[in-house]
Parts: sequence; C-alpha cells; structure tokens
Amino acid sequence: QVQLVESGGGLVQAGDSLRLSCAASGRTFSSYGMGWFRQAPGKERDFVAFINWRSSITYYADSVKGRFTISRDNAKNTVYLQMNSLKPEDTAVYYCAAGGTSYAAMQETNYDYWGQGTQVTVSS
Repeated sequence: QVQLVESGGGLVQAGDSLRLSCAASGRTFSSYGMGWFRQAPGKERDFVAFINWRSSITYYADSVKGRFTISRDNAKNTVYLQMNSLKPEDTAVYYCAAGGTSYAAMQETNYDYWGQGTQVTVSS
C-alpha cells in the first residue's frame, strides 16, 4: 500500500513558478513509476508528466513540455513537479499517482495509487 500527499499548490500570477511535491509512504516507492495529472474545472483529468523508477525515462504532455520538469528523490520518497512560466490554462487540481509503467504512462488506469490533489491557480 502506498499513500500519496501532494503539496506546494497555490495562487500565482502568469509567468511565475511553483514546485509541487508528492510525499509517498511505503517501502516500495522507489520501484514505482510516478505520474502527475491535472484536472481543470469542468474537464477530464489529463496526463502531465511521468518519471520511471530510476529517473531514466520521463514523458511530458505537449502542453507543458519545456516548462515543467518532473523529478524524484527515492531517498526521500518524494516526486516533484517544477512548473515554470505558468499560464492561466495551467489552473487545475494537480494529482500525483504511483504505480505507472513507461509504456502506458499517459493512462490513468495504469496507476494504482492516487493522492488527494493540490490546487494550482494561475491568474492573468
């Protein structure tokens, strides 16, 4: 069993940066692929980024490529999402997820565990 707790969300202006953190409990964190997803009001939850267990593979949604960076620290059981050059369209609840594999990184059903989400609001 893995429990995930996101933090770091908030209200920022367009062009600002935020770093989200996702702290995981459980001894098997280092073996899991980790993903970030987001859900804007009235929309479906979308894939944002993925990182495999040893940080050798990362994937990004086209909408965030070049602006967001996913990373992880297995010693701290934490995965991060550095978000730069934020835009109003990045406003959403951001969720981290554990258990994903690289060949299906963008699919929600690929993940076994989910956090409760953290709100990111970007004003124009």
